[in-house]
Amino acid sequence: MFSRTMKDKLFTAALRAALGLCLAVLAVLILAIIVAGAKAISFEFLFSPARDFGASGGIIYQITGTVLIGITASLLVLPFATSLAIYRADFVKSDRVKRMIDTSIYSLNGIPSIAYGLFGLIFFVNILGTGLSWFVGAIILALMMLPTVTLCAVAAMKSLPRGYRENGYALGLSRKDVVIRITLPQSLHGIVTGLMLGLARAVGETAPIMFIATAFSGVTLPGSFREPVSTLPTHILALAQQATNPDALANAWGASLTLVFLVFVLSALAFIARIRLSPLSERHT
Repeated sequence: MFSRTMKDKLFTAALRAALGLCLAVLAVLILAIIVAGAKAISFEFLFSPARDFGASGGIIYQITGTVLIGITASLLVLPFATSLAIYRADFVKSDRVKRMIDTSIYSLNGIPSIAYGLFGLIFFVNILGTGLSWFVGAIILALMMLPTVTLCAVAAMKSLPRGYRENGYALGLSRKDVVIRITLPQSLHGIVTGLMLGLARAVGETAPIMFIATAFSGVTLPGSFREPVSTLPTHILALAQQATNPDALANAWGASLTLVFLVFVLSALAFIARIRLSPLSERHT
């Protein structure tokens, strides 16, 4: 029989081995994308339109479409996620209601991305008749981002020392003033972090917007809310289907590297926001 000390050492070694394996796989994957994608990256590739169904030309419209949908989704989700988090943290007193809200948010976070796409296809395209619309795609991505942003905001508000709110009420502040002057400023790091993390996930999604917001080729900049765009994930998917074409495959690697870099930038911004916008209660601990 192993002693307790030996079991602890074996368990720690197993955890370190699992961590090392995950990091190794991640490193190999990122290195492969960098090595293969760097060959296609150039000024012309980044700032010229695609030609021949993406087999030649660049990805300027794909980058623009990805950024457009991502920013719009962020603007749509921010007020709803923040309001839900504030309601959960400052207005709900019943633990049962809080558990119901938490369960609903976690359940929404666990829905597969393809289910969001099917919902958008049935409700917006088939029932409302919107057709392919980048704005509808932004709405669906906002729904996907809602749990992430809300959970991060709720966690930040729950970590706020209870005395902050009590002191505000003791000074005669109304509940609205406490929310505006105390809860929101001291939870800003969580809201921004959740927004950046949710956006980093959303910009890499293909399934939710493939049938409702994007076209694989032949689109430029949208002239209205009811026009499709081309995004990096759908462009990569289209190029992957031409894998027998060396030029298309090279462009697919270049677009993949661009998408990975965009996700990395958003994740880095989330990390910076978490540090720079940390509340006073954490800065002095």
